[in-house]
Amino acid sequence: MAKKEVRTDLWVASQLQEAGINFDAQGSNVKEINDALKTASKRGTGQAGYPEYVAVIKDYVLVVEDKATLDKQKQLDENGILAMDVKAVTDYAVNGAYFYAKHIAQNSTFKKVFAVGVSGSEKHHKITPLYVDDREGYKELPDLESFVSFSPANIREYYTRYVLEEQTDVEKTTAQILKDAAELHEYLRTYGTLKDQDKPLVVAGILLALDEIEYGGFNIDSLTGDQTPGMYDGDKLMNAIKGRLTRSNVGPDAKKDKLLAEFSILQTSFRLNEVNETLGKTPLRYYTEFLYDRVFKSIKYQKTSEDFIGRFYGEFMSYSGGDGQTLGIILTPHHITDLMCELTNVQADDVVLDPTCGTGGFLISAMHRMLALAESDQQRKNIKKKQLHGFELQSNMFAVACTNMILRRDGNSNLECCDFLAKNPAQVQLKGATVGLMNPPYSQGTKADPSQYELSFIEHLLDSLTIGARAAVIVPQSSMTGKSKAEKDFKDSIMEKHTLEGVITCNPDTFYGVGVNPVIAVFTAGEPHPADKICKFIDFRDDGYEVRAHIGLVEGDSAKDKRQHLLDVWNGRTEAPSKFCVESTVKPDDEWLHSFYYFNDEIPTDADFEKAIGDYLTFEFSMIMQNREYLFEDKKEGNFDEETR
Repeated sequence: MAKKEVRTDLWVASQLQEAGINFDAQGSNVKEINDALKTASKRGTGQAGYPEYVAVIKDYVLVVEDKATLDKQKQLDENGILAMDVKAVTDYAVNGAYFYAKHIAQNSTFKKVFAVGVSGSEKHHKITPLYVDDREGYKELPDLESFVSFSPANIREYYTRYVLEEQTDVEKTTAQILKDAAELHEYLRTYGTLKDQDKPLVVAGILLALDEIEYGGFNIDSLTGDQTPGMYDGDKLMNAIKGRLTRSNVGPDAKKDKLLAEFSILQTSFRLNEVNETLGKTPLRYYTEFLYDRVFKSIKYQKTSEDFIGRFYGEFMSYSGGDGQTLGIILTPHHITDLMCELTNVQADDVVLDPTCGTGGFLISAMHRMLALAESDQQRKNIKKKQLHGFELQSNMFAVACTNMILRRDGNSNLECCDFLAKNPAQVQLKGATVGLMNPPYSQGTKADPSQYELSFIEHLLDSLTIGARAAVIVPQSSMTGKSKAEKDFKDSIMEKHTLEGVITCNPDTFYGVGVNPVIAVFTAGEPHPADKICKFIDFRDDGYEVRAHIGLVEGDSAKDKRQHLLDVWNGRTEAPSKFCVESTVKPDDEWLHSFYYFNDEIPTDADFEKAIGDYLTFEFSMIMQNREYLFEDKKEGNFDEETR
């Protein structure tokens, strides 16, 4: 028993270290806490008592107790609350953690105390947190899969969301983006009578013009509604856009001309440049003021991987019913673009390629991560100017992507408006891309044109990367089954040249409102798939994100914890039962999905056994009451035939 508990101790310690939590074992280096524990004997003797681990994280205290077996997680009394008798406190993880945490809260100045009980093994375990109040007892919080919620970066948000039950900054930001998008869409529709595809271009163009303010190339007050030809508000915005494109060295000229052509709606629309009686100004002046206050400052002054313009683009299209869902265009949420950067372990010296970049979400996430890892200003400059590459076929989305990257001071010179599938992979490979990230157009392939299948895009991407490069793609689940002959051929061809690392089944609501069940497939490029290669197939449908009325998909309470657990399993830092992760060799004609390989490896509990027996007895009684007792006669007489044996 002691040996098993030592294993649990070591695993818990590794989890705390993985979360970046500095902790002490059997006591605390903080004198005040250690003094409190000198009278914390579980047996109430007034002698010393020490939990497995204690950590001080900012102004919070974390107390951890663990037990080797799941049946020692916690014990409740007859009233359904934690039992606090000596045996319960000494024998059960949660009870013991609460005992120590309460003692610290009552005997020190530390009042924000979390107690965490852990039981089981690396593969099958429970992590139950409590928030401890020295006067009101405790508040039990949902079980966790890891300690990432208590990391220095996350603990304040965790406390706000779970203990105070208030909205976090992330939730407020999401709600505000949606509110602003709805409001701006209404203004664009009412005062501008714009076509669906022009709405995001007006937004992107104005944001580019606003970026000239700091250089003295634009002033909002210059938008006076002047009706002199060449002096319209749209002309002034376009001059500022030209200046911004020149300043960021957008080239060649053909590329700059393409962008200016996309933004020309600012000049050519009479409605946008006419003073509106209701507004008392031109719609362009009104939109510019709105965007400066609500959006521009968020992009400019927040260090975030959120694709603000992409979010507006998606929201506009959801209101108008436009976009190109008919073109298979589905913008990727930024929590997924961030996750895929983590799955491919994007580093500061990588060269990243997104061949179907849309509004630039993957490139923004990659850049955000790479800059955080960079060690010098020169390295950060190289990342922005040389290490981010993207292609986009739709010219309006290309313009939005360029705007996104220009506003973040980089990478725009490496974006191209072109058809990726028409590119020679050998030529693209010269870019030296070591990471590929992609959300290709969906459901465009047919038997008549198999080149548009998602698997075709995947193969083309892998062929375009350097040998040993990592790639992650998010595609519909159906593309991993390979039902058509062409799709089977693509899977076969991919495995002949490249290595499948694994496939993660995502939350069905990831692309909320679209009706796509997505998966993330991860590959290593340029290395043929070995026959004995073990791949990971993960069921991550329960990712902690949930749909909320009038908002859509938002980060739920457990999202960070579940994400960390996924990454721990993916990177081999922890094991997981087969219901979450199956490791298997694969063949081209397999369905590359968790559901295809899944088997139940959980050991039934006593409760499972009792339920099975109860269900059987209920069934037998039901059959006897229906005069069908003959079904059980052979069994009762012990006359089993050979087949039964």
